[in-house]
Amino acid sequence: MLQTVLVLLSKTLEMGAPILLAAMAGVLCLQAGIVNIGLDAIMLAGAFGAVVADHLFGSWGMGLVGAEVCALLMGAVLAFFIIPLKANQIVSGLGLNIFAIGLAGYLLPVLFNVQGSFAPAGLVGVPKLHVPGLDGIPSIGRLLSGYDPIVYFSWVSVPLAWFFLYRTTTGVHLRAAGEAEEAARAAGIRAGGHRWLAVLAGAALCGLGGAQLSISQVTLFNKSMTGGRGFIALAAFYFGEGRPLLTAAASLIFGFFEALQFRVQAARGLPSQIVQMIPYLAVSVALILIALRRALRRRSRARKGAHA
Repeated sequence: MLQTVLVLLSKTLEMGAPILLAAMAGVLCLQAGIVNIGLDAIMLAGAFGAVVADHLFGSWGMGLVGAEVCALLMGAVLAFFIIPLKANQIVSGLGLNIFAIGLAGYLLPVLFNVQGSFAPAGLVGVPKLHVPGLDGIPSIGRLLSGYDPIVYFSWVSVPLAWFFLYRTTTGVHLRAAGEAEEAARAAGIRAGGHRWLAVLAGAALCGLGGAQLSISQVTLFNKSMTGGRGFIALAAFYFGEGRPLLTAAASLIFGFFEALQFRVQAARGLPSQIVQMIPYLAVSVALILIALRRALRRRSRARKGAHA
């Protein structure tokens, strides 16, 4: 029983890493006043760039570079429409998601003569790291050691995001640009520049999440491999109200249900469609809880106002 729990928790940390990275990207954007609906598209671009660069150079390190380049380019497209052109954020993000899937579907047959999936021979996966001293410790070693560097970085990204937003001048200016853009400009803060920073920094995180999917969890690219994780991340940072620590907790909860999906997939008598619904049912429940929490807050404020 203990081993089963440890395996499930280990898979939660591993499979929750892309969601966590995308959620931290969403937090940065939300704090800058941008609701980034295009997280899924940027992750997909990162996954594509990772596999292509890994294939061309025979190196997982170059795969990460390729992931970052493609993710930053996709993020720059979104930022261009939202910031200087002032396009609707929701429409721009949804359009980017459709564009990314269509672009991947076009490039795969044109460049590699394949449809849907690209799994070149000799693709080098990201290696697993074994932490010295932890491997020999029962239970703890199984839980904290043996992940790829991207998973470990996803954990570090949470305190880094918190420190950046709340303990650096740039982070404070970024939050000011998101909360009161006109006031920030009056104070001499370049609101547009800080918003560009938020989107591009978030794109870099999404690129790592995409790479973790394509050259760590598996060694292939599929145009639907993100599986809506960008939208799950969207629910996570809404659940966390744009705060890194609470958002990270929500991401791990969703990662748990993602891992649980694979654990129960072998259960007899359960249709595969039911199993695949598990992560999205968890997201639906979370969104309902968010709506209820906001309704209770509004009711509480209304009552305080009536008494005042």
